[in-house]
Amino acid sequence: MNLTISGHHLDVTPALRHYVTAKLDRITRHFDQVVDVKVLLTVENLREKQMRQRAECNIHVKGNDMFAECAHADLYAAVDELIDKLDRQVVRHKDRLQAHPRESAKRVLQ
Repeated sequence: MNLTISGHHLDVTPALRHYVTAKLDRITRHFDQVVDVKVLLTVENLREKQMRQRAECNIHVKGNDMFAECAHADLYAAVDELIDKLDRQVVRHKDRLQAHPRESAKRVLQ
């Protein structure tokens, strides 16, 4: 799994990097065919202090691309909500793959 964590208008500290990777382990526990993960953490320059910390993530799994974003006053809370959204998407994708088995070409032709 290729993991890229980048920050926009903030420095990604080792503690924040460790927190994000620990949370992303939950996704790989549910679905092990994750190819690429890109996480972008931003602090928006808004006048009001509400909802200015934003986290967004692109996940490339075998057969699909998933995207989620979340905004919150606290960056750690935004990461938590982001992982919850991605976890639901990954579980739904895994259920779709398992619910619709593909038949082999030999059976279709006969």
